[in-house]
Amino acid sequence: MNRPGGKKSAPLRRASALMVVLFFGAFVGVMAAAAALSAGDDPQLTGLASPPPAAKPLEPPPQRSLSLVVLDTLVLAEGSLTETEAGALSKSVTCTPAPLIVPPAPAKVPGYAELDPSTGLHVTGTMKEIDVAHYRLEVTGKVSRVLSLTYDELRCMPRIQARPTLVCPGFFTDVATWAGTPLKYIVDLAGPHKDAREVRLTGADGYSVSRSLADATAPANFLAYEWEGKALPALHGFPLRAVFPGLEGNQWVKWVVKIEVL
Repeated sequence: MNRPGGKKSAPLRRASALMVVLFFGAFVGVMAAAAALSAGDDPQLTGLASPPPAAKPLEPPPQRSLSLVVLDTLVLAEGSLTETEAGALSKSVTCTPAPLIVPPAPAKVPGYAELDPSTGLHVTGTMKEIDVAHYRLEVTGKVSRVLSLTYDELRCMPRIQARPTLVCPGFFTDVATWAGTPLKYIVDLAGPHKDAREVRLTGADGYSVSRSLADATAPANFLAYEWEGKALPALHGFPLRAVFPGLEGNQWVKWVVKIEVL
């Protein structure tokens, strides 16, 4: 027992020391927890796993013009644009062709040079039904770049429209509005060699026409994919036919599938 003014016994002194240690340990723990919270839940401080970082949303791929897939090759080959400039052009220009309604083949095909009542045009050649999904316009011969162009790539190229008169001497005369891609544009895209002299167009029916390079690439000549604002009728050249204003109708090749630069 303690007497007034006397010293504490040894057991009491040990108990008091233990309470001080426990109190000090609790104080240190509280301070450490506060430091961990202020450190932003660092797992090395708190011992807890931090939540995974939020996933970054994927950026959609840049839209590209269908024709620019070809044009990039051209401008880079000719050195008129740097690779960076061509890439910027591809990302900034887009082309979305209008939905295509494929014209059905007629139930009855009129005879040669007879009138097609559904269009008011006269009939020549042997109609060919072409699957536009697999259609390609091949450009070959004396060119720097052999091309294989889809229907939509053609529709994304510069467009020309005209209403010329088609004349088959001694048979008929037709007048209609056609629209398509300048033949010169396509030939220039392929890059004709300096010794090239002719251009030959061939249709899916085997019919072909050759013109001098200068004649074929005259500004008024084009390959039409539209008639009166709609896709070409199957009977009259779908998906692509030549329109040569000023030349006789036998030069207007239908169902064009190949251009050869000779």
